[in-house]
Amino acid sequence: MRLLLDSCVSGRLKVVLLEARHDVEWCGDWPQDPGDEAVLAHAHSQGRSLVTLDQDFGVLAIVKGQAHAGIVRLVGLSLGLQGPVPLEVIRKHGEGLERGSIITASADRLRVRRPG
Repeated sequence: MRLLLDSCVSGRLKVVLLEARHDVEWCGDWPQDPGDEAVLAHAHSQGRSLVTLDQDFGVLAIVKGQAHAGIVRLVGLSLGLQGPVPLEVIRKHGEGLERGSIITASADRLRVRRPG
């Protein structure tokens, strides 16, 4: 799966996802943060689902209607869970993400908002 990790997500997640053979780009490797709208536009243009801790991307996608290629928002996860939880989300809902689902994931709960 093609993923873009927001800079607020641990760089360790990039390693975990690469080891699981996903195509991963991390905003933390960019020279500067271009802002949320540009990050979401980049993810969409590259066909990458965005993984973030930031709820602002949901507002951009849902309220403002900005195009996206799926969003996973991680809520209240320790660094130790920032690897296994996204892997499980991708395993269970990868196809939905590729179609534009927005998923909010915590250690004990998933909320999936399907496109349309």
